[in-house]
Amino acid sequence: MKTDLPQSFRRLEYRASNYTFSQVDLDIALDPARTIVKSRLEVLPGASHEAGTPLVLQGYELEFVSLRINGEAHRQFELNPETLTIHALPNEGKQAFIVEIICVCVPEKNTSLMGLYVSNGNFFTQCEAEGFRKITYFLDRPDVMARYRVTLRARESECPVLLSNGNLISAEKLPNGWHSAVWEDPFPKPSYLFALVAGKLECIEETITTGSGAKKLLQIWVEPHDLKKTRHAMDSLIASIRWDEKRYGLELDLERFMIVAVGDFNMGAMENKGLNIFNTKYVLAQAETATDADFANIESVVAHEYFHNWTGNRVTCRDWFQLSLKEGLTVFRDQEFSADQMGTESGRAVKRIEDVRLLRQLQFPEDAGPMAHPIRPDEYQEINNFYTVTVYEKGAEVVRMYQTLLGVEGFRKGMDLYFQRHDGQAVTCDDFLAAMADANGRDLSQFKNWYSQAGTPQVKVEELYDADKKQYQVTLTQSPSANTAHKDSKLFHIPLKMRLLTSENDQLETLLELTQGQQAWTFDQVMSRPVLSINRNFSAPINLDFDQSEADLLTMFSSDDDAFNRWEAGQKLAMQMILGNRLPDKALIEAYRTLLTDSNLDPAFKELALTLPAETYLYEQCASVDPQQIYHARRAFRHALASELRIEWAALYQQMQTPGPFNPDAASAGKRGLKNLALSMLLEADPLIWAPMAVNQYQNADNMTDRYAALAGLAIHGSKSATACLEDFYSRFADDALVIDKWFALQSSRPPVENAESTLNEVKRLREHEAFKMNNPNRVRSVIHAFCMNNPASFHQADGSGYAFWAESVLALNLINPQVAARLARGLDRWRQFAKPYQDHMLAALKQVAACETLSPDVKEVVSKALGN
Repeated sequence: MKTDLPQSFRRLEYRASNYTFSQVDLDIALDPARTIVKSRLEVLPGASHEAGTPLVLQGYELEFVSLRINGEAHRQFELNPETLTIHALPNEGKQAFIVEIICVCVPEKNTSLMGLYVSNGNFFTQCEAEGFRKITYFLDRPDVMARYRVTLRARESECPVLLSNGNLISAEKLPNGWHSAVWEDPFPKPSYLFALVAGKLECIEETITTGSGAKKLLQIWVEPHDLKKTRHAMDSLIASIRWDEKRYGLELDLERFMIVAVGDFNMGAMENKGLNIFNTKYVLAQAETATDADFANIESVVAHEYFHNWTGNRVTCRDWFQLSLKEGLTVFRDQEFSADQMGTESGRAVKRIEDVRLLRQLQFPEDAGPMAHPIRPDEYQEINNFYTVTVYEKGAEVVRMYQTLLGVEGFRKGMDLYFQRHDGQAVTCDDFLAAMADANGRDLSQFKNWYSQAGTPQVKVEELYDADKKQYQVTLTQSPSANTAHKDSKLFHIPLKMRLLTSENDQLETLLELTQGQQAWTFDQVMSRPVLSINRNFSAPINLDFDQSEADLLTMFSSDDDAFNRWEAGQKLAMQMILGNRLPDKALIEAYRTLLTDSNLDPAFKELALTLPAETYLYEQCASVDPQQIYHARRAFRHALASELRIEWAALYQQMQTPGPFNPDAASAGKRGLKNLALSMLLEADPLIWAPMAVNQYQNADNMTDRYAALAGLAIHGSKSATACLEDFYSRFADDALVIDKWFALQSSRPPVENAESTLNEVKRLREHEAFKMNNPNRVRSVIHAFCMNNPASFHQADGSGYAFWAESVLALNLINPQVAARLARGLDRWRQFAKPYQDHMLAALKQVAACETLSPDVKEVVSKALGN
């Protein structure tokens, strides 16, 4: 393991590669204990080539065997644990030459799940960001793009299926029970998009016809017992292809498109050209084993990876600083796709609220912490640590602001110009901005600041109404995040949608473009004092400093025509009362009651409106966090809502039933969501009375959404029936890994039923369970991450026991899978915002991890930044 902190890479120090490759031929003989990789590289001088410069290839955890140049053995090279440096190149490297390398890797020992590894006897790869160097020596950087021809060889009895990128050219039987397949990708790509899969797999397949009349083969490969769970993923893929053709005119460009599911995977999925590799969590679904949230996530992730075929693959990143160029843009695209799939405007609003809620619960804290960075970082040490919610979710919000400023048609014009200019290239965020600006004749130079400054901007709102003049004025003042502000901070270009809500209902929505430190807008003929609805549909990712009265918030919560701001008003009212240690007053209770009984409102919107702000979001509103105080204040507020509205909750539970066969469509999912929220609230009000109804739902459910919701309600509210139902759940689904992940996660993330110590002891017991595997990321996330990251009430204890468990877990994972360990390490990076004694115990745990002499670079960077080093 590497023990030294890697060097810092800086965006402004980017230099094009001295060499590049035009063609890459790989011959890979697959064996778990000794895979032999032969590479043939057609090398060309790069844009910054200087005569006599050596060729430096990256390679890690490889056994070097031989090197040939232009067919001759070559011995003038230096080999160290991370590079192969080749000297004395033909003609000083000024003309094309051929490099042939043979090396060996050991997939069965690769627990990092980066590069080539084995899962359940099958071979898989993960090369983004720097995994290809664990397969062979290479210029492993995104701006080196080449065409690939790949020959895979394996024992046919062990690996009857051999897959790689692009199109299948040939397959043949070989001596001694081996066989081979040759794949060729017609499009140049960087090494991070390379993929291979081999093993005992089966597929569901469909042939579709694209808009141009071309026939395309679609395949989803899984282990044989999972084949029946792939229909929804296939339907999602077909819908994604159709949507991208219709919305952006982008057609599938290969003869076939494949998805493969694997149970051991560090991330959600990977967009390798034509051969997407997915975590099983985002492929496998059927009513009995997957929740509505699972179905929605599969649709979203399948779409995301498919959309990368153009925004990421056909046009890729010049360097890793530009990661949001593909990720932020593609998240925006999958959000828009999922919103369109909802089928109604209210459905689109629900999707928007869900996306913003995720942003504010996860990304806003990141923006305010030691790992804060712009969506285009200026510097990094370990690139794996920058696959963050800032790059993805905030990056998507920046892309959305283009569409807000330019309109849907203007944004499409910008996309068309972007592909026209850069198809087949590795480019930068500046290139994308230039395409948007040039296509629309807009000066977006100030907008560029969103790419270069970290932190969440704050916008202060001041309003003045002159009743005599019938005139209303709003003044906006912007300032950078206090956490990231410095003397060189620049002003943002902030698009803010607003509308004045008046009794006359005569004011239209307006787009304000805040570009100065302070700006004022005046509105005439405003006949009565309005209520300001601003940042509608969350048009900019900012914090609003707006001292709006509770009366105005109640008006918005009751009648704002912008669904997002209606939801937002309710969240603000609840947040203010919870942080003030107040219970909901009569006026708010009545507003909730009116909302619950309004038959015109979408059930999914009602569920969101009645779901309280998360504890972690409440933390961000406090100068000094007392997690136990916030937990108990929030729980008391929720209990009051449950008790005061128990008649309405009971009625909703009956009204929201969905008879007939299970359907994961948005309307049915919305009803189930509201019904199960009603069940949870009834259990909150009186678990003794309502537990039998929850047990009945658990036992008779025909789908996982209802069964799991009933089980969760019983477990979270401490029902005596929970133990028996948990045992039954495990026995029913013991052979389904994804369902058992839910079983683990429920127990690890439930708040204290007896006391926090009992919860931690339960988590430790689960960690010793025979089904728990420390080398499986999904299982680690369902137990350790669920407790440390998703169970604040149990994790944040005054005695520091949760933090000691965190430190122990980070150190254990550091030896197995540094990426997973680094994500867990983020759990304490906001330690300074907590009150004592929590802060002291967090600091001690961080120092314990930092003192480890064999800490991976991934974890070391996170912990060092948390400590301020």
